[in-house]
Amino acid sequence: MKFNSLLLFVFLLSFSTIAQQKTYNIKNYGAKGDGKTNDARAIQQAIDDCSKAGGGQVLVPSGHTFLTGPFKLKSFVNLHVEGGARILASSDESIYTESAFRSNKGEGTIWIGGEHIEQVSITGTGVIDGNGISFMGEELDDSYVLKPFNVVDPRPHLLTLIDGRKINIDGVTFQNSAYWTVHLVGCNDVSISNITLLNSIKIRNSDGIDLDHSKNVRITNCYIESGDDCICLKNRREFEEYGACENIVISNCTMTSSSCAIKIGSENMDRISHVLINNCNIRNSNRGIGIQNRDEGTVSDVIFSNLLIESHLFSDVWWGKAEPIYITAYPRATANNKDAGWRLPKGQTKGKVGAVKNIYFSNIRCTGESGVYISAESPDKVSDIYFDQVSVFIDKTTKVPGGVYDRRPSNVEGLVKSNIAGFYFENTGPISLQNSSVVWGANKPSYFGEGISQKNVNSLKVVNFNDGQTPQKAKKK
Repeated sequence: MKFNSLLLFVFLLSFSTIAQQKTYNIKNYGAKGDGKTNDARAIQQAIDDCSKAGGGQVLVPSGHTFLTGPFKLKSFVNLHVEGGARILASSDESIYTESAFRSNKGEGTIWIGGEHIEQVSITGTGVIDGNGISFMGEELDDSYVLKPFNVVDPRPHLLTLIDGRKINIDGVTFQNSAYWTVHLVGCNDVSISNITLLNSIKIRNSDGIDLDHSKNVRITNCYIESGDDCICLKNRREFEEYGACENIVISNCTMTSSSCAIKIGSENMDRISHVLINNCNIRNSNRGIGIQNRDEGTVSDVIFSNLLIESHLFSDVWWGKAEPIYITAYPRATANNKDAGWRLPKGQTKGKVGAVKNIYFSNIRCTGESGVYISAESPDKVSDIYFDQVSVFIDKTTKVPGGVYDRRPSNVEGLVKSNIAGFYFENTGPISLQNSSVVWGANKPSYFGEGISQKNVNSLKVVNFNDGQTPQKAKKK
């Protein structure tokens, strides 16, 4: 009897705690939800009251489109977007004034923000819509023209959270971002799961998820389409106080990108390490996997496993030339353009590149118009790269001209004409290639070359390799 009484007490206590969690319906704060009125003030007031009261749920109710300008999330708030509800970014460019990158004002603004926050969630099955097309210029074949601007690029990043602790994003649909979609800066203990992220594949800079100086992050069971990188790990110079990007797990995701589905870099002024990427499906993309180091930071201890990668050629608007797996390490371009200036260390006009090492690829099936490409400034910059059970099927499937590798952005020639190899290694340290193969498709243009092409590789170990022409033999130039 005493035991049963104790169980009843625990149940009632739990029920009481749940019941006490207050819901703050934004309609009760004056949000119209008519798709025309700017509801930012009502949404912000609901968030502020919820946070001040110690936490709870800010409810975005179904059946409405809530047009809104910028607003900020606060600690202990669960922004819950019900199924059938939509939060829509206002197209009024004049209201977007807060830079997404502090004093660097030329790379977009903040729409939904939050800084120095903890225990924040975004949940539900509703939609958060960045209204991205309204910020674009003329539509081209595979992209939009970017509108000119003076100092501030008004294109809003959809969600920017800075210095967050215990962040949970689950179930919602993010779509139509005009710039980066989910940007997490200096965040720790993050779960992103079961989200759908649908950006126009024609909008440049419309990254899906950017982990910037963030730690202990899990991204699982997500579907992502984006014009730029679907998932990107980086360390931007504007937020250098937050240190390394590390302890990242990405699993069970499906991605499509006009640039690179999973990228590490190019901005990396610190360290990116201890990354696991497993059980992902990459379809109809430009690049599949890219490690693109262009700054003094390092990349190490990364494992890619159990992946399907499908790539094809896009126009030169997009970085990449259909490489399913891509690793490059070159100093950043020093010309007076977007990839210099704010990207270089303060006061410097020339940058350096850090090392990429201990990178593992296992059980990966690649299909596309190009092969694996690894190239560096010198052999000490890329080393200890391991391939096991990696197959590459190469076939010409588009009318876009091929026979090119892409090293942009760098201080060397960006687009390099070359025969396309199944595995191309240039200026690298030790590489191991085991139990792998290249298969050439029926549509084989003249620039399709050898199974393995190597230039200045200080150690290449090949075991049980079939190049589609001469098994078990690595060819040298």
